[in-house]
Amino acid sequence: MRSPLLTQWWLDLAFVHWAVDPADVAPLLPHGLTADTHDGVTYAGLVAFRMEKVGWLRFPGVPYFGSFPETNVRLYSVDAYGRRGVVFRSMDASRLVPVLLGRLGFRLPYRWSRMDVRTDGDTVTYSSSRHRPRTSRARSRIVVRVGRPVAEPTELEHFLTARWGMHNAFSRGTGYLANDHPRWPLHRAELISCEENLLAAAGLPAPDRPPVSVLYSPGVPVRLGRPAGLTPPAPSA
Repeated sequence: MRSPLLTQWWLDLAFVHWAVDPADVAPLLPHGLTADTHDGVTYAGLVAFRMEKVGWLRFPGVPYFGSFPETNVRLYSVDAYGRRGVVFRSMDASRLVPVLLGRLGFRLPYRWSRMDVRTDGDTVTYSSSRHRPRTSRARSRIVVRVGRPVAEPTELEHFLTARWGMHNAFSRGTGYLANDHPRWPLHRAELISCEENLLAAAGLPAPDRPPVSVLYSPGVPVRLGRPAGLTPPAPSA
């Protein structure tokens, strides 16, 4: 990526995933996308982390506004060009300015939330609670214990983490924003606690069983590209 639009670091990530019926995901995807599946199943991810050093173009990251906790609800998608990516159903962040820029500039589903990430030895706790709920207070509290490094990811772990872009609905159609970063340094993780209603608030079925995958990564530097390959919006009825 010769000319990135944004640069940033994603740090202290917890990847928590549940299996979901593709039929439940299909209505939640922007026009022109289908649910990406692994062995006939798709997944909903709850990904909590710290964003650091967010910068525009090649300028250095902003010290205060460019560093904040974030928690995303994401789905897995593929477009007509065969590009696999993620679709964000919600993006909770603790800095109001990035939330407004993400919503207004990129039409991303950011929400302003009270958030905290704390590390105690090999245990990491992520907490989030939205400031201005529309109906009920959307919140999450995730506690993971970091385990051994993953020497070689399984096919499912690769499917869930090796995503090199996101799909998003823009005013002129559905676009793809590529990202570039080193291979994830992954660790297996134990889910100590997960109290959340973010998935239900994002229109997904509330989990009724334990997640199928829990991973942790210390993080990577990331470069994000510009929207490309727009699929025209669906014609109005």
